[in-house]
Amino acid sequence: MCQRWWLELIKDYDLEIYYHPGKANVVADALSRKASCSCILAIAVHATLCQKMEKLNLAIVSEGTLANITLTLTLRDKIVAAQKNNVGMDKIRQRLGVNDPQVQCFHQDSEWVLWFKNRLVVPQDLELRKRILDEAHLSRYSIHPDSNKMYQDLRQRLWWTRMKREIAQYVSECDICKRVKASHLRPAGLLQPLTIPSGKWEDISIDFIIGLPKTAKGYDSIWVVVDRLTKSTHFIPFKTGYKSHQYAELYIARIVSLHGIPKTIISDRGSQFVARF
Repeated sequence: MCQRWWLELIKDYDLEIYYHPGKANVVADALSRKASCSCILAIAVHATLCQKMEKLNLAIVSEGTLANITLTLTLRDKIVAAQKNNVGMDKIRQRLGVNDPQVQCFHQDSEWVLWFKNRLVVPQDLELRKRILDEAHLSRYSIHPDSNKMYQDLRQRLWWTRMKREIAQYVSECDICKRVKASHLRPAGLLQPLTIPSGKWEDISIDFIIGLPKTAKGYDSIWVVVDRLTKSTHFIPFKTGYKSHQYAELYIARIVSLHGIPKTIISDRGSQFVARF
């Protein structure tokens, strides 16, 4: 019935529907961030023991007999193997014997593995670095830390150039971190029930609708003012760059001149309202 009411309301207007790509859709709603909307079909696959060990970067290494099996991390072995076939690592090794001050923090162990102080040097291999970042951010033991926490964890054992910058860029591109946003605001406290209005336009609520296409006069937002008793509404066009005194002048010209000064005004904690409005 609600859909039919809206259809009857808009059928008298000449409407055009425009598609906005993702970059132009600045104000993303909640539905566009639902992971279930992009999943067409989900099939449950039972992972075998080898597949679970592969996700944990574990490998089985036998030591003489079948009864003695140990689990070792294969990620370190891949870093060591990548050092042997990397041109940049060879240049650093050549400069170690020349007493170059720029490479005085580097050294090699008995297995020709290159270290930066006590941290293993990761060569410039995009696939290998991507796997390291995935392990430190997406695994069940890390649980999506922020860039600072992730950098402090990795820098204890690994090193590569522009490491902190790459970690910050990786965390900023994580889709799950974008959906789950931690609240950094002060707790609002308990909910306070609103009193029932006693007269028209004595208690109002106000809010903004922003991010709309610009009109011929340059308006790109709508100021919605609702009477809590009758639910009658005023839609006031305005520009996003308005200051607090401009909102006050607009409010007096469009609301106070018609309905007088209300007893209460309900709004969110927008900077326009909590200022000197």
